[in-house]
Amino acid sequence: MTDNRSDYQERPVTHTTVIEKRGGGGTTIAILLLVVVVAVAAFFLISSQTSKDNAVSTAAQQVGDAASDVGDAARDAAGSVKKD
Repeated sequence: MTDNRSDYQERPVTHTTVIEKRGGGGTTIAILLLVVVVAVAAFFLISSQTSKDNAVSTAAQQVGDAASDVGDAARDAAGSVKKD
């Protein structure tokens, strides 16, 4: 047998390195920031509406109390007129 090694030529081994650059980190942060801004805005809108509702309720209660006081005063006045 003949040695065929003399016909064999070694080729240099090369390695290819693939580097993938992935974006999207900025997009994720932007979406999270948008969600936080919407949540804060909703909180303030709801809080503002609650404050208005409480103010109207308090004013209505005060009007009711004043009407009750006027009714009591009228009853007292009517009672004092009848006694004389």
